[in-house]
Amino acid sequence: MSKTQSLQFARHLHPTPLPADQRAALLKNPGFGRVFTDHMVSVRYHESKGWHDAKIEPRAPIPMDPAAAVLHYAQEIFEGLKAYRTADGGATLFRPEENARRFQQSAERLAMPVLPESVFLEACDLLVKTDRAWIPDGDGSLYLRPFMFANEVFLGVKPSSDYLFLVIASSVGAYFKTDAPAVSVWVSTEYTRAAPGGTGAAKCGGNYAASLLAQAEATRHGCDQVVFLDAVEQRWVEELGGMNVFFVFDDGSLSTPPLGGTILPGITRSSLITLAKDKGIKVREERYSIDQWRADAGTGRLREAFACGTAAVVTPIGTVRGKDGEFRIGNGGAGLRTEELKAALVGIQRGRAADPHGWIHKVF
Repeated sequence: MSKTQSLQFARHLHPTPLPADQRAALLKNPGFGRVFTDHMVSVRYHESKGWHDAKIEPRAPIPMDPAAAVLHYAQEIFEGLKAYRTADGGATLFRPEENARRFQQSAERLAMPVLPESVFLEACDLLVKTDRAWIPDGDGSLYLRPFMFANEVFLGVKPSSDYLFLVIASSVGAYFKTDAPAVSVWVSTEYTRAAPGGTGAAKCGGNYAASLLAQAEATRHGCDQVVFLDAVEQRWVEELGGMNVFFVFDDGSLSTPPLGGTILPGITRSSLITLAKDKGIKVREERYSIDQWRADAGTGRLREAFACGTAAVVTPIGTVRGKDGEFRIGNGGAGLRTEELKAALVGIQRGRAADPHGWIHKVF
């Protein structure tokens, strides 16, 4: 099958979906990643058949053999994207083609079969259309989680011959559970997220598993997130546990760590770079050391910093802590440049602003 070929999805709809009143109660305060919709989409792959058995069906546990390869060798990838409710009652996705392409790149890095972009998009569209009632009003959204894992029953160390691709959906509100104007981050000097030649640029579960101990350390120190340094020199800022990072300077310019195989190429990151350049803002993709971060925050050269990603959108960073103490950025809250870029991004995502780059994908 080519990277653009489609499949015919069978439809097996839920015979008893959650009643509307119970769904409405859940959507009042869904939190993040705990409220799930009625259905899921699945597609199977076997090296002898290719992609097959595409269907949408009631969300349910997945039967799995104890020797399934993913449980032993972590051959697994995933994506994250959101569906937004529009004023006319429809729904949109934001740059889902980029998620599909990154999913393909992650698959190639993990020695997994490449899912055609058209199948990825059709699976997401179908789930959004089917579970449209689960998209919250207001600032909420429907978070889609496409993922694929090795399903061969075999204990040898090799690429699996059998895989399962699924998409599930979760009604979500804000990612960070804080009323503070900005989040705090802990600089990890003991743990690293990714090394050159590793899987840092792939969206695979192992990268996140490797970040959990450092995130727990951040939590113990009263911080919302961990920020990782490079694995070679333990000097250069790379990214947060699950988000990219930007810096805003006193001349109005932006800087963000460069991609190079150890940083996830975030779609929100890419979008913000484009939006900033549209506004005439100078953007540099360059290395930035933790020592320089501290020094620039102290002199006032650094005015703002923010994290970004699909889940967190654009989130100001106010305080940085580490073994060498802590420092504040600007006034410790959201800065004007951060708010400007967030408003521009969210305006396009939610259909409240013009979409000059054709990023919005209409579902219905």
